[in-house]
Amino acid sequence: MARTGLIRYHGVVNRLREIFQRINIAGTIEFDYPLAPLTTFEVGGPAAVFAEPSTVSEMQLVLQTALSERLPYFVLGGGANILVSDKGVPALVISTAGLDSVERDGEFVKFGTGLSMSRATEIAAEYGLGGIEFLYAMPGTVGGAVWMNARCYGGSISDSLVSVVYLDETGETQLYTMHPSDFAYKRSPFQHRACVMLQARFHLIPTDPKVLHLRMQEYRADREAKGHFRAPSAGSVFKNNHDYGAPSGKLIDSLGLRGLRVGGAQISPEHANIIINTGTATAEDIRTLIESVRDTVHKRLGLELEREVLYVGDWNGKHEVV
Repeated sequence: MARTGLIRYHGVVNRLREIFQRINIAGTIEFDYPLAPLTTFEVGGPAAVFAEPSTVSEMQLVLQTALSERLPYFVLGGGANILVSDKGVPALVISTAGLDSVERDGEFVKFGTGLSMSRATEIAAEYGLGGIEFLYAMPGTVGGAVWMNARCYGGSISDSLVSVVYLDETGETQLYTMHPSDFAYKRSPFQHRACVMLQARFHLIPTDPKVLHLRMQEYRADREAKGHFRAPSAGSVFKNNHDYGAPSGKLIDSLGLRGLRVGGAQISPEHANIIINTGTATAEDIRTLIESVRDTVHKRLGLELEREVLYVGDWNGKHEVV
């Protein structure tokens, strides 16, 4: 079985390389491309094939090629909320970084999904438009924020979302129109779709730019106080469950786990729901620590914490995006 799996693994990777060597785009196509610098944990192995289309039409070409050839692919935004295996990703990794367009129409703004979420809030503030400023200094992209329905400081990105242009499972362009019932706490309808979001449209609120910038600096200062920027991390590891009576960080802290280490991975001394890379962590260190925390909370408190962080790539021969 192991040998058969190994043959299948090399067969997929070789076929990926063979096909994408023939694809010609103005954007990037690379092989054995290091992913660690593209993730906020700063760990993980390479992508077998890495593509960063520079236009929507190039994105469609890359996706349709993968679909027509039945090749495995993973869509990469800002690299937040993911943990890439030390062995890497034996698949096509499609980066949305080239999709960073901005279009304004009065109180409505369309952002390319590869645009940094923090930069999107800055641009909106420059226009004197508020409603997403609470996401300032949050790692990740506009697409990632919509996918996760990013939430903090009492607001969710879905509060301002109007529509999303995306490529569906056949590679065709579609328009999603916002339905509030489709979104919940850190949930969106895109989490169960193998699609690629291209552009998100928001209805924002006219607000004094000075007020917006002041709020944004306050949000950044709060994140700094929680240790978000002192070492590589993915922010919150576990979602909060309001039925548990306390945030996940407080539950973990109540068990005396703050500061716990596995190799170079550590539960942040500033916030128990953040795991940091102290500089020498491997992806396996981080995953082991995550699972240890979840198991300990379950055994001692009888509660089941739900991960925000996705495991991506080859984990002991099992290829995951979980």
